[in-house]
Amino acid sequence: MGKTVAIPLNIVVTGGLIISKKANLSDKCGENMKVLFFMLIVIPAAIAQQSGIFKKAYQNQAGKISKANKSLEVPADSIAPDHSGMSNLSSLEFTKKLSPGWNVGNSLDAVGGETAWGNPKISQKLIDSVKAAGFKSIRIPVAWSKFTDTLFTIDTVWMDRVEEVVNYVLKDSMYAIINEHWDGGWMQPTYARQDYVNNRLAVMWRQIAVHFRDYGDHLLFAGMNEVMVTNNYNTPTKEYYTVQNSFNQTFVNTVRSTGGRNYYRYLVVQGFNTNIDYTVDYFAIPKDVTPDRLMIEDHYYDPYDFTLNPNSNITQWGKNAADPSKTETWANESYADGKFNELKTHYVDKGYGVILGEYGVIARLNLGSQGLNSQYAYYRKYYIEYITGSIFKHGIVPFYWDNGYTGNFGMGIFDRNTGAQAYHDIIKAIMDAVDTNKVNTGVVKTSSIPAKYSLMHNYPNPFNPVTIITYRLPKSTRVTIKVFDSLGREVAVIVNREQKSAGTHKVMFNAASLSSGVYFYQLHAGTYIEQKKMILLK
Repeated sequence: MGKTVAIPLNIVVTGGLIISKKANLSDKCGENMKVLFFMLIVIPAAIAQQSGIFKKAYQNQAGKISKANKSLEVPADSIAPDHSGMSNLSSLEFTKKLSPGWNVGNSLDAVGGETAWGNPKISQKLIDSVKAAGFKSIRIPVAWSKFTDTLFTIDTVWMDRVEEVVNYVLKDSMYAIINEHWDGGWMQPTYARQDYVNNRLAVMWRQIAVHFRDYGDHLLFAGMNEVMVTNNYNTPTKEYYTVQNSFNQTFVNTVRSTGGRNYYRYLVVQGFNTNIDYTVDYFAIPKDVTPDRLMIEDHYYDPYDFTLNPNSNITQWGKNAADPSKTETWANESYADGKFNELKTHYVDKGYGVILGEYGVIARLNLGSQGLNSQYAYYRKYYIEYITGSIFKHGIVPFYWDNGYTGNFGMGIFDRNTGAQAYHDIIKAIMDAVDTNKVNTGVVKTSSIPAKYSLMHNYPNPFNPVTIITYRLPKSTRVTIKVFDSLGREVAVIVNREQKSAGTHKVMFNAASLSSGVYFYQLHAGTYIEQKKMILLK
């Protein structure tokens, strides 16, 4: 593995620094150590680089124990910075290339191996399908703790498999993000574990960074995932968020220290538990020797009882919800907009790229009737479309969480075996939400104006009791929409001679007062008339 240097065993690596185990790791001392790092290592290294004699900044990859002198031999494998193949864009500008994003979850992050959680091995065919659907980037969660020894040396077979999947993504000219995911939950943000975690994190990330060092800017690194004290979802204490912030600094320092293209690589750092509130309140942006290359990551699954809880009776969401007993009283559209606006105000508006690394809603396919299943499918689709659009409009990159399972309670939208779209309507909703011809500031673009009048099939159908009717107008027109029963009797007027602008319009119909049966809805737009059938199942 090349030249090695010996470091005494009473020395540990933390935050990218080599310090004594006896050092006082108080906040003040920690800041002094960082300053010392920049003065003694980064600045001289930059000067040396300019004269063509860039030296190894520091080493923190575990090697082997020398019995002779009881020291840790560490490979001196840093190289000079290399800007070739790396973008000049700021992290904020670069994020515009990434939307929308998709997670290949519960595969390489599965503790026990790629297929341990029930998914097949990731294939080029799957990635090709994700590309064809319109996704621009793929987040690849990884559990890296597959070691060949007690010194955190990553198994080369596992490293090569991760690289193979990365290459699937890059072959399709997409962007890939690899991270250190949950991985058994070893990253506990406590003072008692701080030295251990920082050292292990540095050892692991140095190996990963060196292995992928020659890759260009289509590959991004994300330091970790949802770091928290296990099962403690409370507001973090100062200890917890201070320690977690140190993990981010360790990650950044370690990757940069390897040199090459890693010196300029876009890096993704996380707020505490990737919670938006905790990020805004407690996140400290790591110091970085390379400006404008850091992105910030959070996740969003509110409200939990609708998005993730399989035992909840909350099956409706948003302004179109018809049954208060099935609807959360919080985390509606305005709440989500407010959260994403916090990220925009604190980071996007200050020039930092932000990714929403996970969001989504489970499928619920056994609610008791086809009508109830269809109703939930409508609200699920509406949630995903609205949340995706809000994320995107706030300048943030949305990454849908796909866990591979497409059945009841699953979040998969692609068939992992065939690559086929399992939920075409969900995928289309995501694409529509980030379509810049549709997501705008209120000005209708010419390309979004329909060429002719049309009435679309209602969704969901069958329904109970709410459904959405969509219609398209090529020009401003006075519109009436009525509902008739199977005998031709008028039972409802949804739109009554209202002047509507050119474009695509949606209107909600609530049939709570009607009995189950077949109904017909009819569009009058000027002289144009069209009618379609819908089924109410209660």
